[in-house]
Amino acid sequence: MDARDVTRLETIDRQSYEPAYAQLAGILQRQIATGIYRPGDQLPSEAQLCAQFGVSPMTVRRVINILVDKGLVSTAQGKGTFVKRLNLGEATFQLRVLANQLNHAERTKVRLLEARIVSADERAARKLAITPGERAIMIRRLVLEEDVPTIYHREVIVYDPRRPVVEAELEVTSLEGLFEGHGRGGLRRGELTIEAVTLTEEEATLLQVPVGSAAFCIEHIFYDFDDRPVSWGWFICRADRFRFSTHLGAEPGL
Repeated sequence: MDARDVTRLETIDRQSYEPAYAQLAGILQRQIATGIYRPGDQLPSEAQLCAQFGVSPMTVRRVINILVDKGLVSTAQGKGTFVKRLNLGEATFQLRVLANQLNHAERTKVRLLEARIVSADERAARKLAITPGERAIMIRRLVLEEDVPTIYHREVIVYDPRRPVVEAELEVTSLEGLFEGHGRGGLRRGELTIEAVTLTEEEATLLQVPVGSAAFCIEHIFYDFDDRPVSWGWFICRADRFRFSTHLGAEPGL
């Protein structure tokens, strides 16, 4: 019996601690991954799934929503649920991939290069919606993996004497803490932009590679709950140390 036959015979285990909706979502995802249902195919109707697996309509609707959120199926009012075709335009890349590469405490560390109060230049003032010359906090860091510099981080933060920003930022010693913004409490949202760049002399010197080497620049702006920008900066990541990857469609073996 091949994998498709095994998947086709799966049922809900009423003795399992895993909820019925999660089990059914897993079954349908495996059926899509193994080709029982192929791109363009229609899934069984709500009534058919209820009868086949002994679950309620509410459970089926929850399962379909899960599959829609995963990008595996689409629904058409009055027509049903259909397996989606692969669409490269829908591919998304998560920064979690980058964080997972370097969040091992025994392999990585964050070195604080500089933290001081500066007068915001025109570019920083524009990004942070403040007046040029207004006080801001400038922080520079270097991330090392097994003592090899891999990321240069530079950040400008709106100066607010009521918030102990510098003290909090000085406590960031891991890449995980850096990405989670432990020193930037009370944030509402953020904007990230990734682009390919070549390294300046300063960046190349810090990252110990030739000037003009390729790199990824991840620019960020964070906003508080009044929707005011409070932090702007960028991560310069050595291109020879990072790869961003993702997947499309259903993964088998789930």
